[in-house]
Amino acid sequence: MGKLTLALLSGGVSSEREVSLNSGDQVFEALDKDKYQIIRYDPKTDLARLVADAPGIDAALIILHGPYGEDGTVQGLLELLGIPYQGSGVLGSALAMNKLAAKYLYEKAGLPVPPYIALQKGDPLDPAAWEKQLGLPLVVKPNEAGSSVGMSIVKSAGAIAAAVEKAFAHDDTILLERYVEGIELTGGVIGNRELLALPLIEIIPDEQHEFFDYEAKYTAGVTQEICPARIDDQMTVTAQAYAKTAHSALFCKGYSRTDMILKDNQIFVLETNTIPGMTSTSLLPQAAKVAGFSFNRLLDELITLCIEEHQSRR
Repeated sequence: MGKLTLALLSGGVSSEREVSLNSGDQVFEALDKDKYQIIRYDPKTDLARLVADAPGIDAALIILHGPYGEDGTVQGLLELLGIPYQGSGVLGSALAMNKLAAKYLYEKAGLPVPPYIALQKGDPLDPAAWEKQLGLPLVVKPNEAGSSVGMSIVKSAGAIAAAVEKAFAHDDTILLERYVEGIELTGGVIGNRELLALPLIEIIPDEQHEFFDYEAKYTAGVTQEICPARIDDQMTVTAQAYAKTAHSALFCKGYSRTDMILKDNQIFVLETNTIPGMTSTSLLPQAAKVAGFSFNRLLDELITLCIEEHQSRR
């Protein structure tokens, strides 16, 4: 069998462009050049070339984050071009990117989520009512931004209005959510229909970061990441089951990573990422390594899964 021709998409137009480019570089280095003929594309500049090359492409790896990358947009383009791609399809990508839609589906699937309020731009501002309903502290975040962009933890009623304004700068819909202080966990899942739950990772931001924000995610040494997480067996089984349920509830495919909080023996589901960070030290590859998947083997598995999924729908 000859080499597969692989389109590697990174860069894009979101605020996470630089992270995407760096991840794309690392994925390119890790891919087995004996198995793949790799052609790189930056959707910011190379869409016409991708369309022209489509008939000769066997599969695509989408290493894009944020809008136009993990929200179903580029997935729809690849569907039109007939190119298999790793991860969730148009529907699963869009649902996971939309935090409010995801919460509806989590609740329908029986997953516990922190209490929340959704606001549309132009809604009346009533910080006193929000505080009464959710308490303090509370989390304010855009509905569709990634990597904690535009997110704030509010500890006083006087700071709510500014946090709401900050979140609305990134989206016309925002969420106010009760802040749950506990052990931050993330659970990776691999598979289309038969799902493998990866070992959980415990995330400990340093004292300068109250939560796993953009800087904590992408600055070396800022966050301690422990895999497997230091929680008991019962909580581990529950959290891994929640990650698989979230994956299925959002119609995800291939792989996903679901963020959770453990407090007083109760786990709350926060959100699901359909294109998790894909450097060798990113969270999902870390968990996969503990499960026995080297970085290049993980990439091989995702490519295999995407081709299988594409063929099953023909």
